[in-house]
Amino acid sequence: MSYKITILPGDGIGKEVTQEAVNILKIIEKKHSINFEFTEHLIGGAAIDKTGVPLPDETLTACEESDGVLMGAVGGPKWDELDYSIRPEKGLLKLRKELDLFANLRPAKLYSTLIEASPLKSEIIKDLDILIVRELTGGVYFGEPRGVEKINGNEKGFNTMVYYDHEIERIARLSFELASKRDKRLTSVDKANVLDTSVLWRKIVTKVGKEFPDIVLNHLYVDNCAMQLVREPKQFDVIVTGNLFGDILSDEASMLTGSIGMLPSASIGGKVGVYEPVHGSAPDIEGKDIANPIASITSAAMMLRYSLDLHESAKNIENAVERILEKGYRTGDIFKEGNKLVGTREMGSLISEELEK
Repeated sequence: MSYKITILPGDGIGKEVTQEAVNILKIIEKKHSINFEFTEHLIGGAAIDKTGVPLPDETLTACEESDGVLMGAVGGPKWDELDYSIRPEKGLLKLRKELDLFANLRPAKLYSTLIEASPLKSEIIKDLDILIVRELTGGVYFGEPRGVEKINGNEKGFNTMVYYDHEIERIARLSFELASKRDKRLTSVDKANVLDTSVLWRKIVTKVGKEFPDIVLNHLYVDNCAMQLVREPKQFDVIVTGNLFGDILSDEASMLTGSIGMLPSASIGGKVGVYEPVHGSAPDIEGKDIANPIASITSAAMMLRYSLDLHESAKNIENAVERILEKGYRTGDIFKEGNKLVGTREMGSLISEELEK
């Protein structure tokens, strides 16, 4: 079996953590007689510095022609003063749009060995396993009109939240299908008491739900959902929501597990999936060998599972990560007294060695 994998290290710690994930994939190659053809391309600030744009045509073409895309993170203060249209994050948004990656899957699963790393009491988050499905190519991030303009001497900033029925229908159907493979519970999150887009969202999700009578569907307003994630997170199994709400709620859910550095994500729906850690580029710790590579490594596992159908290989990676954590090894973000503190490269090497056994 041979697969083309496009690597987009991005900015900041993206380069460091992505390299550890690539090292893991090279071990999978040997163990499972698989051939990965890796090509590396620019995105984000690194692309701006070299080409003037955050998503060069060469990068987009490589992604379109690959079987899976493994990405780091983009952005940083270095590019904050650029016009919004060419900032690093704009490249990521364009990539999602061009590849039609309408669904972002963000699991928030707590490793039993990390229960003390969570800011919540152990009885609240023990055995936590939530999947947040975020609509990724619609909503306020892409709606038109948008911009900043001057009116009578005052500056006005505006964005438009737009959702079409077919956009809601496809993300709802995918979420019901995912719920059917888990605990058969789906929570749809909106703000239907004040937003017209949410009124349509709730209507379409309810309609699609009639096709899945074995799934228990619940609707929550986004503010209530944010509260319930902290108050009683285990009431949730699969959560589906729009682009803006999903962006916020998935980061909140990530902290339930103890560190945003632990969580992977998958952006799927089109021909090619993009897999990346939830955390940002963290330029303040770039090059210090202290970033947690686990989210990038488990993002690679998600790529094997969702894009390449290599379920056994994906599980092997996840099991190796869990065994290393059980042995007490920790990067600084999840370190507690009594643990063994390691850096980015050593954590990657430990998981690689465990995977090779």
